[in-house]
This record gives sequence, structure tokens and C-alpha cells, in this order.
Amino acid sequence: MISPNPPSRMIRPTILLVFILCLFAHFPGTGVRAQTAAGYYADQTFTLADTLRGALRPERTSFDVTYYELHLEIDVNERAIAGRVEMDYLVKEPTRRIQLDLFRNMTIDSVVQNGRLLHYDRVENAVFIDLARTQVPDKLVERMTIHYGGVPTVAENAPWDGGFVWALDQRDRTWIGVACEGTGASLWWPNKDYLGDEPDSMLVSITVPKRLYVASNGNLRAEVLLDNRYQKRFDWFVSYPINNYNISLNIGSYVHFSDTYKSFDGEELDLDYYVLDYNEEVARKQFKQVDKMLAAYEHYFGKYPFWDDGYALIETPYLGMEHQSGIAYGNRYMRGYLGGLIPKDMDWDYIIIHETGHEYFGNSISVADHAEMWVHESFTTYMEALYVEYRYGEPDARRYLVTQKPFVRNESPIVGPLGVNFGNFGGSDHYYKGAWILHTLRHVLNDDPLFFGMLRSFYQDNEHSIVNTAQVVDYFSKYAQQDLNPFFEQYLYHPSIPVIQLRERGSRVEYRLRADVAGLALPVGLVIDGKPVRVEATEAWQQLSGDTSIEKIRVDEGRFLVDLEVAEENR
Repeated sequence: MISPNPPSRMIRPTILLVFILCLFAHFPGTGVRAQTAAGYYADQTFTLADTLRGALRPERTSFDVTYYELHLEIDVNERAIAGRVEMDYLVKEPTRRIQLDLFRNMTIDSVVQNGRLLHYDRVENAVFIDLARTQVPDKLVERMTIHYGGVPTVAENAPWDGGFVWALDQRDRTWIGVACEGTGASLWWPNKDYLGDEPDSMLVSITVPKRLYVASNGNLRAEVLLDNRYQKRFDWFVSYPINNYNISLNIGSYVHFSDTYKSFDGEELDLDYYVLDYNEEVARKQFKQVDKMLAAYEHYFGKYPFWDDGYALIETPYLGMEHQSGIAYGNRYMRGYLGGLIPKDMDWDYIIIHETGHEYFGNSISVADHAEMWVHESFTTYMEALYVEYRYGEPDARRYLVTQKPFVRNESPIVGPLGVNFGNFGGSDHYYKGAWILHTLRHVLNDDPLFFGMLRSFYQDNEHSIVNTAQVVDYFSKYAQQDLNPFFEQYLYHPSIPVIQLRERGSRVEYRLRADVAGLALPVGLVIDGKPVRVEATEAWQQLSGDTSIEKIRVDEGRFLVDLEVAEENR
């Protein structure tokens, strides 16, 4: 997702108290570090709907979804949808009851399996379905069909506020989009709305008035004029695992044009663009930067991860979203972020660069819980800087990163409480601060071949998989052959960042590291009398070599996210 337009913030309402420390014990990838973060959320309250959506229970762990078919008819005039979802799944544990999710404002007409109507109960946005028999683990795939419809949630501020966007283009024609990250795909179609269970593939079949075009994820398999001659059906197929929130539909007066990208090994990737008809000329010019961007990301991480499904940009009535192989684009063909947010001497489209980065981190590598969304957003935000470094050079990448520092808030831990569908969307630290954590790590290691080798290796070893924070930290520690747990514990599980304290002792200056994590040692770059100096800061006072004064010392702010302060005795 795009970061909130700085410096705006989003506040999430909460109602029902959940005992966070207990919840942490039930999820993988947690431990002492996660317990530390939980303390900051002990007073946070959550709705019952949050816990039903976010938590794992036997009704969810007992089955694994392998395939969805989404068949929908769009009623443009009533702003309503109706259809069915066919779901294939494998049973993992014996069960007589499973949980799916669908917002309570949507109506379920029936749930059918093997020709039998199934009983179900609805609790908030959860749907508990009673199976006709106890199903046991087997190689056979079970299929279930849910017939449903209704008027889906309307997004008040897409993409940060999830839902349908019912808009008109500049010629007063229907223009529709959907964005639902965080809020959940279950706001518009029934599914197991849990990030840790991605279907292996999916069919999206949408019927609209024939004057309109539907662009979705993956490849267009069929475009069928129906017998009534007034409607057209578009069948799109996704051949890779996909996050539920990445599934989207885009409806409008689109024209399609295409191009190809040639990878470093000579293989060609299909590039498809769906834009409003009156924007075709400007789009053809703006989208030429896709080629250089894909080359940059291939240089650092490897080939585009959804090769068989192709790469697509689809013009939308909202700013943008990383919908897998069908990226939502609404930056109005402007440089930067609607004309700003990047240095004035740079000319590249923020939405293209950022949302494509999510194809690597967010879509290919995903997390199972919204509380760990930093893996999606921090890596992708740092990829913006890597794109700048590839195009313009390392000094300009640092300059670009420095422009993001004012948006670092340090108000709460980047990793939130698990199991309650809480993504820490109240701020932007899992974007900008997260990017700076990676940048700081790069300079703590002080070895670019090591750092970039680690990034590439981590991505390629985890392509098309789901990870958690502990796996990231453990992988980096093993690759770098040093324990990076204290570093990540400080930056991810505490709001504050490390501080270099200074004090004068006669003509000499002493320094130490003040941090929340006991025993943290941090190599830090300082600038003393205008000259770069690298020090190994610990919690013990140490003396800087040479004569200087506190006024002549600063942190190398282009490489490190570390504060500097004068100790109390020298104030």
C-alpha cells in the first residue's frame, strides 16, 4: 500500500479489550522480542470483529484453500454485486466446522457442498459453516460454493480506507475500482480472509454492461458477449499464489496497449496497460519508465516474480495499490507523488516505482499477520531508494532518503500485536522508518557486497512464500554471521531509536549509546570537525580520540537513523 500522504495520520477506532500478552503466545515467529512490543499495546482495545478476523482457531487451521472462482455480476446503477464463490480446499485436521469471512452488510443466499445446503452462523464478519460430516485429512480436494450478494462497503478514502470506489471519469462515464488491504477482501467476496492462506490460483469472472471493460489480475482468458447482447463477461485467471486483498476489479472505458521487457537473460515479459481512452497518449509516454524500473529491481533482486501472468498497470480513480500483476495506477501521470515527495531535480513516477516494488515484497514475499506489514512496506520503500541509486547513483539515493526523515514519527513499535488484524496503520513508520532501518543496517555492516548479497539471497530463497519477522532477522543474522537480534529488537519493537550521548571531560569528549535494548552495540558514523569518524558505540562511556568539542560533532545523517544528545551534566 502507499504510505499515507505525509504528514497525515489515520486513527483506527477500537472497542473491546483483548489481553494482548496472551495472544502473543499463540503465534509463530514471536518470543521475547514480541512480548516486549506487546507492552506498548497493553492498553490498546480491539473489536470482536478484529479478533475473529485476525486470530487463528481450529475452524481456520483445519483447512487450506487451494483455489477460488469468483463469479460476479455488477449492477452499476444500484452499486450492488451478486454472484458466487467456488472454493477448493484441502483438509489439514479433522473438522466438522470451518470459518470463512464476509462483511455482515453482505447477504449470503446459500452455502452448498456436494449438492447439500449447509447450515451456517454469522458472528460479526465471520461465517461459521457446519459441514455435513466430519472431514478428515485426505489428498482429495473439497469444493464449497457460496452464493451471495449485496451493496459492498464504499471506500471513503481509497486505498487507505477499503472498499468500492464508484466514480465517473472526465466524460461522466462509469469508472469503478476496489481496494481492500487492511480492511479485508471479505468486504466484497466470501473467503478465508487470513493472509497466511493464499490460494494457489484463482479465476475472476466479472459481468458488466457491454459498454464497459473489466481489467483484473493475471491474464484475460475470455471476453464473452452474453446471449442477452447487453452484457459482457470477462474471465481473468491468476496462476500464482495471491493475497486475497490483491484481488481487484477495475471497470471503465479502458483502452489496452502493450509492450515487452527483455530481462537480463533475454526472456521477454509481457507488459499490459489499461487506461481511460482519452489518456492513452500521455500513458504511453509515462509508462516508458517501467522498463528501467524492472531492470533496477532485476539487478538487485532478480526477475519479476509473476512472469507467466505478465505485468500490468491499470488506471484507477484512486491513487494506487499493489494488486498482483494488475497494479492500480492513479497518479494522474505526474512525477513523484501527485507532483511532489521526490527531489525536484528527479523525474519518476512514485506510484509506478513503489507499487511495483510490492510485487517483490508484499506479493511474492508476504506475511501472515498485518502486525508484521513492515516486511511489505519497509523493504518496498527502501526499493524506491535502490531504484534511485540504480538510475542516479548512491549519493542521490541518500539524498532521497533524507527527504523521508521528517516523516519518521517514533511513536509506537513498527511491529504491532499479532492475531487481532492490527496493521499499525495509524502512522507511516513501517514505511519511512522501516526503510531507514534497512539503510542503517547497510551502514552498520559497512560492506555493500555483503548487504546486497543478503537482500538478494533472502528474496530469492523466500520467493512466493510467507515469512515472519523472526525469519527475516534469523536469515540476516546467519548471512551476515553476526547476531542482529538486538539491532532489530531496538528498531522494530521499541518506538524510540538509539541515541549517541556526549559529554565533555576536560578537553576530551566522551560518548555512549543510550538504547532500550540492554547490551546493544552499534557501529555509528559521526562527523567530527567535518571529517567522517566511525565509532563502536556501547552503553559504556568511551573517549573520542583527539581534541574536539561537542558543538563540532554530529551523526552521519545520510547513513544512520540515530539521534545525538548532550548528556545532562553538560547541558
